[in-house]
Amino acid sequence: MTLRISRLRLLAAGACIGASLSGFSAHAALFSDDEARQAIIDLRREVRERADQQARKLDEELAQSQRSQLQLASQIEQLQQEIARLRGQIEILTKQVADTQQAQKDIYLDIDTRLKRVEPQTASIDGQETTVSAEEKRAYDAAIDIFRNGNYAEAIRALSAFVRQYPQSPYAPAAQFYIGSSHYALKDYKSAIAQQQTMVKNYPNNVRAPDALLVIAGSQVELNDRRGARATLERIIREYPGVPAAQTAKERLELLK
Repeated sequence: MTLRISRLRLLAAGACIGASLSGFSAHAALFSDDEARQAIIDLRREVRERADQQARKLDEELAQSQRSQLQLASQIEQLQQEIARLRGQIEILTKQVADTQQAQKDIYLDIDTRLKRVEPQTASIDGQETTVSAEEKRAYDAAIDIFRNGNYAEAIRALSAFVRQYPQSPYAPAAQFYIGSSHYALKDYKSAIAQQQTMVKNYPNNVRAPDALLVIAGSQVELNDRRGARATLERIIREYPGVPAAQTAKERLELLK
């Protein structure tokens, strides 16, 4: 736009100068030839100077326009770089926020998992509802699974460790019973008798006490202690009448006669 205006100005100046020359030519007759020629030379020089001035001015305006365009392009590039940098920061911050949120979820999940491990749980043990810790229940379940899989030596170690760690546990009577039963399965009858005697002594009112006495009686028979076996079977009938173990004791007494 500026360049177009400058060109128009230059053309207008040329037109004015041309008009001046025309006027000058009209009155040239008033001067001598030398003076006229000199006047024309001077006027042409003036025209050239004005044209040169206008050209220089035009060049300066053009150079200024180019400098402005370069500055504008540089500013645009800087702005684009700044926008790219800000977008990169936004992406980093977005990822950091997402990572933080995920980390918080992981922490909450870990805390929830740990709480579930220690929170008391309701369990049915020997027909009675009772409260045990989740860790305690897992330890007992793991030990009893070993017994059920027939790995009796390992079951003895696992169940004995459970009784030592949780001596007051509602599972302790059952754990003690299965320790004695594991010894019986391994044909270690003396240990079976000792472990089941401990069970009956510590938990005489437990539902497994009559069965523990049956294991003792069976171990005594295996050790050819028939008198001891009869005494144990009679004890079952006397102290635990009406339970299935008492009926079994009566039947075995008949076999020992």
